[in-house]
Amino acid sequence: MDQLPEFLTQIVKFLDDRKAENITVLDLRDVANIADYFVVATGANAPHLNALGDGIQRLCKDNHYRESRHAGNGNSGWVIADYDGVMVHVFSVEMRDLYDLEKLWKDAKRIEL
Repeated sequence: MDQLPEFLTQIVKFLDDRKAENITVLDLRDVANIADYFVVATGANAPHLNALGDGIQRLCKDNHYRESRHAGNGNSGWVIADYDGVMVHVFSVEMRDLYDLEKLWKDAKRIEL
């Protein structure tokens, strides 16, 4: 397996340490050109989603990762951040079920970390 970007492993560790649930990593390199990887996780509630989104921004700023996009907040049920080819999606349970990115990108390889 190719060596994974450092940011990818850092963001998964951050999400796991902050009690995000059902963390999934999809390798999109062979199936799409919008990102190299998706990280998909679930937050418990709006404050948790806000904290995860803020923490992701802080982690990336502290490590000098270049942010392309950041949108959403706890009240929207979805926080998305795009950093150097790694797109991070943190959803409420309801929004994750609605958008079902794992099904949408079912041809992407799942990365076990």
